[in-house]
Amino acid sequence: MRGKLIIFSAPSGTGKSTIISWLMKEHPELRLAFSISCTSRPPRGTEQNGVEYFFLSAEEFRQRIDNGEFLEYEEVYEGRFYGTLKAQVERQLEGGQNVVFDVDVKGGARIKEYYGDEAMSIFIQPPSIATLRQRLEGRGTDAPEVIDQRIARAEFELTFAEKFDKRVVNDQLEQAEQDTLALVKEFLFTDNGLQFTDDYPTSHADCRSNQL
Repeated sequence: MRGKLIIFSAPSGTGKSTIISWLMKEHPELRLAFSISCTSRPPRGTEQNGVEYFFLSAEEFRQRIDNGEFLEYEEVYEGRFYGTLKAQVERQLEGGQNVVFDVDVKGGARIKEYYGDEAMSIFIQPPSIATLRQRLEGRGTDAPEVIDQRIARAEFELTFAEKFDKRVVNDQLEQAEQDTLALVKEFLFTDNGLQFTDDYPTSHADCRSNQL
């Protein structure tokens, strides 16, 4: 059976990665597998080609862009690319995996547009910008000016929230995890999938191909 696609986007510090990790670890019945992205940066540490990323040269990356092979891509800075190959996603879908994307809002919108009802897009958002700032400050890892930059970006990203199929407000993490799980189960295990379009109540709160 062909898999489906689940797209997650959120401002930094909202808890998106924590929610995704919980879903994949605690609910193997969902058959979730990360999309394997491409990058033009060199491998780090023990990273392996076809596992964490497909590692391409900047020249090859640009050639594949020109060939229209990417669902979405971003040049983070000159010569440093990240992107998702259409062919790789198709291999994972045909293998029965439900492919998970952890992408920025623009990339999420492009993937959703390409796949339509085969994909569900979920936006994880904080209860408020003030709460998000408190969380970022509580990490103790970023300088004040970096936090200001993250907040400014979050305010921009929140303007995209209504473009997503579903939204979950992460006020209390455990409730947000359960809310997200319910949405994913509904999408994967019901025939009419995204015919259920009402916003979900907000919370208080792998075999992988290594060929290109």
